[in-house]
Amino acid sequence: MSRNLLSRYIWIIDTIRRYGAITREKLNELWIASPYSEGNPLPRRTFYNYRTAIEELFNINIECNSATYEYYIDSSDSHNESVTDWLLNSAAMSNVLANVSDVSDRIFLEDVPSARLYLSQVISALRESHTLRFTYRPYTRLNPSRDVIIEPYFLKIFRQRWYVTGRNVRDDAIKTYALDRMEDVIIEDESFEMAPDFNADSYVRDTFGIVFSQGEPKEVVIRADARQAKYFRALPLHHSQHEVIHDEYSLFYYRLRLTPDFLQELLSHGPSIQVVNPPELRAMMVTSLQETLEKYKSNPS
Repeated sequence: MSRNLLSRYIWIIDTIRRYGAITREKLNELWIASPYSEGNPLPRRTFYNYRTAIEELFNINIECNSATYEYYIDSSDSHNESVTDWLLNSAAMSNVLANVSDVSDRIFLEDVPSARLYLSQVISALRESHTLRFTYRPYTRLNPSRDVIIEPYFLKIFRQRWYVTGRNVRDDAIKTYALDRMEDVIIEDESFEMAPDFNADSYVRDTFGIVFSQGEPKEVVIRADARQAKYFRALPLHHSQHEVIHDEYSLFYYRLRLTPDFLQELLSHGPSIQVVNPPELRAMMVTSLQETLEKYKSNPS
């Protein structure tokens, strides 16, 4: 696909989203003024072809209100919408960065190593419900685990790494694997059916990160100073976040399981935050901080 064509798709999606609902006439007026039209209107047949391509590429449905003859984007599925937004943002970013060779020495990106080798294979297995066989090299062991076989249930990206979660066939347990620690990945012929009582959205809903503890979620309350509150406001830690603003600080409320990933996230913000509740999370924070302080009191070896 040409970058110019992708740019046109992205322009149509962004324009319709920006207006919420828009007539063909108004869309055509904006199209003529855009850098993609060369001053020409958007033919009806071309628009319909673009609509079909957008649906296939991004899973975005551009619908038409028969009462007002306005076009809008169907957003009935919030999870699909978030995945679509991620794909759209990635495509838009790729499209922009493809034209920056003249300033590439002044653009610095975060690496996502796990996306290069096996992501497409894992997605194929996920789509076709086929088992995956691979060798796994965890950081916690010297020797790799060979011939690991899983039924892939879902994918998640966290801290610039892709993870696949599924049922380990040998252990009959749900486990999570980092793609950048997998080797010799093979999609097997054997197909599987996901356990009928398993729901991926429910499985991750009350979790921060990729450690999926099955403990009960807790109401977490974090006090953040006014400066840190602005960051949480702009980029929420979790979808359950809501805020109560006070004069010099804010209280942020979450519904979350208390996992190591969440603890590390809170510790990374230093003294700008304080755990108010629950008591066990406060104790986890204090223990971790005390252990860190003890290490700094001893002489470095």
